[in-house]
Order: sequence, then structure tokens, then C-alpha cells
Amino acid sequence: MSPTPASTETPLLTQGTIPRTLFRFVLPILAGNILQSLNGSVNAVWVGTYLGTAALTATNNANIVMFLLLGAVFGITMAASILVAQAMGARKIDEAKEVMGTAVTFFLLLSFSLAGFGIVFSRHILGWMGTPPDALPLAVSYMRLMFVALPPAYGAYFVMAALRGAGDSKTPFRFLLLSVALDIALNPLFIFGLGPLQGMGIAGSAMATLVAQGVSLAALLRHIYRHHSPLALRRHEWHLLRMRWPILRTLVLKGIPMGLQMIVMSVSMVLYLSVVNRFGSDTSAAYAAGMQLWNYIQMPAFALGAAVSSMAAQNIGAQLWERVAATARAALGFNLLLSGVPVLLLYWFDRPFLGLFLPHGSPAIEIAHSINQIVLWSFPLFGVTMVLSGVVRAAGAVVAPLLILIITMLGFRATLAFWAIGHYGATGVWWVAALSTALGMVLTSVYYLWGHWRQAKLTLQAGS
Repeated sequence: MSPTPASTETPLLTQGTIPRTLFRFVLPILAGNILQSLNGSVNAVWVGTYLGTAALTATNNANIVMFLLLGAVFGITMAASILVAQAMGARKIDEAKEVMGTAVTFFLLLSFSLAGFGIVFSRHILGWMGTPPDALPLAVSYMRLMFVALPPAYGAYFVMAALRGAGDSKTPFRFLLLSVALDIALNPLFIFGLGPLQGMGIAGSAMATLVAQGVSLAALLRHIYRHHSPLALRRHEWHLLRMRWPILRTLVLKGIPMGLQMIVMSVSMVLYLSVVNRFGSDTSAAYAAGMQLWNYIQMPAFALGAAVSSMAAQNIGAQLWERVAATARAALGFNLLLSGVPVLLLYWFDRPFLGLFLPHGSPAIEIAHSINQIVLWSFPLFGVTMVLSGVVRAAGAVVAPLLILIITMLGFRATLAFWAIGHYGATGVWWVAALSTALGMVLTSVYYLWGHWRQAKLTLQAGS
């Protein structure tokens, strides 16, 4: 396949000063993560404050399942975005478009299949998780609508990831802003109703997400065609939507281990939550409120992991390995600052923030505070894991990070959490979570420094 010159308007991550390039690229991603967490937090305020702790527990249980199903498409999405990034770094836009065509078709089939499965089996899934009885009916009604929203939500997620792989992080942010603004505005409207519109209760929160995601995806697709994105497939290129075996083979062989990473994390979260639920609704609500704060602490880690993956992949495509190493170093420095400062602040001032998600005077506030005192220190270590995993993933090394997650999240966290119940109670359960994060950082660092990830391949021809 012959190289096709990149458009002069296509941002390239193979040029410029590395800290400045990384900062400019990661800033919209971080802002987007802030918007998503703000959206979840505002929704949690409406649900937890006005509908009660049972409703908050219901949405938390359901959202963890939705995060689990994200793993089924996360791997394909990441493999496609990395292939796009490597092709753009090598100035092969025609190759990037071939990846997009195959990935779009496969992605649509997969997301609709998952949505159908989830609508049918929502109650069974939540029952298996041990969702508290008072929260189960609420969680079922909420989850079923969230499954209806799955295809547009994952469609937007895929297109945004592909654009970031091409070096554009600003466009995804703009349309994520649209989605969040709509979701926040529509939540009270659908939950409580207005005029002839009847309130839907907790299901209204899911309906707001469905409408917001659908509108945002439609607007994003319209934008990339009107502004001639290099990834837009024109009418004469629609034949690229036919799935090609070499591309599909690469996406599946590399995407499955990356997707399994997300699934392992999600299964671990589900198992861990089933342990937390044994302590009752107050502890479950405290954990749910704590997760709202932890989402903000983890935002820099996720943003840096995504940015480093795209930036490293473009530089790998251009064979600029020194820039790959320098990108990792710069990202680790940013992580120390962006994750460490919020952790220190929350150690001292978490109660007012916890009060945003829990009713005034609820015993869950003090429970959540005690959880924070144990787990907060581990979040900067999680950021190190995300940064280094993003670099090795960009090279096509996907098996070792998966094995590390299996060891730390399933072999250590989930297993020891069940053991800790009878020996140390809730305190032991929180310490297990923090120590598993530290173990993951150690193992990932060892692999980055001495592993053979630089010899991995993520190419259309090899598919290895």
C-alpha cells in the first residue's frame, strides 16, 4: 500500500516539543473526562439527594455493569485507534480509512448485540451481583434503558477515539461537551417531569443519557463530514465498510486482550462490589459516593493513558523511538502533579464533597470518609500504571498488561477481598483495594523497563 500524504490540517504528534505537544493534546481529553465525571456526579446528586440511598445504590450497581460491557468494545476501539495513529504517523491516510471501514461495521454489529443481550438479562445480572433488595427494582428499570442507549453511546466513543488516534483531541471534546450539557439539562426534566411530560423517576436519568448520546453522535458525524476529516468515508469509499480479513484479524487478535483488560477490571469491580454490598445499603452508598470523588482523581490517569497511547503510536509509526520514551517520562511527571494534588486536598476536605452525594446526617458520610483515609494514596500509583500501559499498548504489546491485571485485580483484589471479610471486616476490604493498585504499578513498571514490548507488532499484515 502506497503512502498517502497527510492533510496539512491533520495534527501530527510526531512534531514539536514533547511536553508542550503532550500537554496540548491531553488537555481536551482531561477536560472531557472532567465533563463525564461532572455529568455522573450531577446525576448522582439528583438521584441520591432526591430519590434516596437505595436509588443511588441502584445506579451505581447498574453503571458498574455498563462499564463491564464497555470492555467488549474497548479492545476493538483501542486497536483501531492505534492502527489509525500508526498510519497517520507514517502518513498513510488510505490505510487509516481502511481500518475505519472495517472497524465501523464490526463495531456496530457488536454494540447492537450487546444491547439486546443486556435488555433481556438485566434482572439476572443485577441479582447475581447481590444488589440489595430495596435497590433491585430501581436498578433494573434504570439498566434496561441504559442498554437501549448503548449503541449511540459506544458509537460516539468509537468515533472520538479514532479522531484522537488521528491527532485531533479538540473535536471529541466539543461534542462530549454537547452530550454532557444535554444530559445534565434533561436529567431533572425526565426524572421529575414538567407540564405534560410525566416524571420517570430513576429511569428518567437513563432516558436523559439516551437522548444526549444520540444527539451528540449525530452532530459529531455531521461535523466530520462537513469539515472534511481525513477519516470520513465518502460515498465512493463506502466499499471500505465491507470487513477485510487482514484488518479484522489484527483488530480481533490485538483487541481481544485489550478488551479483556477492561473486562477483568470490570469483573473485579463487580466481585468487589458484591463484597461491599454485604455490609448493607449505608456502606454501599458510602462506596458509591466515594467512587464519585475517585472518578475525579483518576481522570488525569485515564487522560494521560489515552494521550500517551495515541502520541506513542504515531511516533512508533514514524519510527521515532526516542520520542516514545520521552513521552512516557513527560506523562509520568504530569501524573505526579495532576493526581497527587487532588489526593492531598481530599485527605483534608472530603466530607463537604461527600455531602453532595449523600443525605445530610447520613451515617454513610463517615463511612465514606474512613474509606478515603485508606485508599486515596494509591491513586497516583494507578496513574503510573495507566501511563506505562498506554505506551506498551501503542506498540502492540497487549498480553503482558492483561496478565498483570489478572494477577492484581482478580488474583489479588477480588480473592483477598472475600478473605478479608472474616478476618479484618470492612477495613481489610479497603486495604486490599489500595495494595492491589500498588502491586499493579510495580509489575507494570518492571515490564516497561525490562520487557520486550518494543519488539511487538501491531500491523495490518502481521496481525500478531
